Amino acid sequence: MASDSSVDDRGTKSSNPSIIELRAVVNDLTRNSQELLTEKLFLENEVNQLKKRVSRLDDEIRVLKEPPFIVGFIQDIVENEAIVRSSNGTIFQVSINPRIDRELLRPGARVSLNQDTLAIIEVLSDGWDPLVSTSEIVAKPKTTFSDIGGMEEEILSIRQAIELPLNKPEAFEQMGLTPPKGVLLTGPPGTGKTMLAKAIANSTSATFLGLVGSELAQKYIGEGGRLVRELFDLAKEKAPAIIFIDEIDSIGSKRLDSSTSGDREVQRTLMQLLSEMDGFESTQNVKIIAATNRPELLDKALLRPGRFDRIIEIGLPDSSARNKILKILTQNMPLNKSVNLKQIANKTDGFSGAELKALVMEAGMKAISEGQESVTESDFSLALSTIEENRKDPLRNNHEGLYG
Repeated sequence: MASDSSVDDRGTKSSNPSIIELRAVVNDLTRNSQELLTEKLFLENEVNQLKKRVSRLDDEIRVLKEPPFIVGFIQDIVENEAIVRSSNGTIFQVSINPRIDRELLRPGARVSLNQDTLAIIEVLSDGWDPLVSTSEIVAKPKTTFSDIGGMEEEILSIRQAIELPLNKPEAFEQMGLTPPKGVLLTGPPGTGKTMLAKAIANSTSATFLGLVGSELAQKYIGEGGRLVRELFDLAKEKAPAIIFIDEIDSIGSKRLDSSTSGDREVQRTLMQLLSEMDGFESTQNVKIIAATNRPELLDKALLRPGRFDRIIEIGLPDSSARNKILKILTQNMPLNKSVNLKQIANKTDGFSGAELKALVMEAGMKAISEGQESVTESDFSLALSTIEENRKDPLRNNHEGLYG
């Protein structure tokens, strides 16, 4: 019996390693199967993500393969058709997609047109060209007439032409007068033309929309004219508004028989500007101020009554005006008793307002660099020498942006 028990014990002992090994194998297989299952789920998820990406790419490819649409503006609705002005100014009578909500189809609405049939595909949300929407738009400029020195007559003239019609339109109606539409400011660079335009916008609480004329001169056919239309449409939306076009000679120069496409596009832009100026009533709360350094280059059509009704020449300031400008520029500057602004004004014959501002800034910087608590006559003398040296170099004499 003892020997049988021993055998059984040996048999049990000999079988234990096999069971342990089998259990280890089972555990490994279980673990591997779980890892494979997890990997399968991960791969299935990745496949789904790739399928979605492929679907998006297919949609993008399909959109890219579609013919481009033309952007236009509805001018009128005639039964089941519309009169549309395309982005290049051409007018068409086109059909309308029957699925479009008729309430959205109103004059002035922006729509996309099929390139082949010119049918209206959809109504687009209102928007402005980035060049127009990113122009200098100021709800109420901070510049006031008190910031401008030595231009009493010019200020009176522009207030009569712009401020009175905007603030007292009923007075013109009572007198049977047609208010001026626009004012042209002429004169050398840096004499304060832009400041004057901003000050009149401030006094009338009008929105100031400022652009440089060269920004409206585009090289693609119809682009310049479209920008002019959008500029005037934006002004009407933000009325009362003042449109200020600086360097208008870049688009308003005399029309010549030119064979270059660029010149022809500039002339088309000018024609659109004339059309827009003729297209709105002078009683509307939109006024136009333009500025130029070279009025002799302007097309005569711009200068006729009903467009720029008043031309204001802003020349270089005389000694008295320079003294007033210097007082305004130094009103917050600590001046030493040695400083005589009247003498400085006498020494700066031929200086523009921008150059006087550069002079004051240069004198202040010299005082700061020397660690002084006030600006002295010596600082102004050194600054005057620097500015006069800069005036001899056209590349360094660029102070127009300081005063406008």
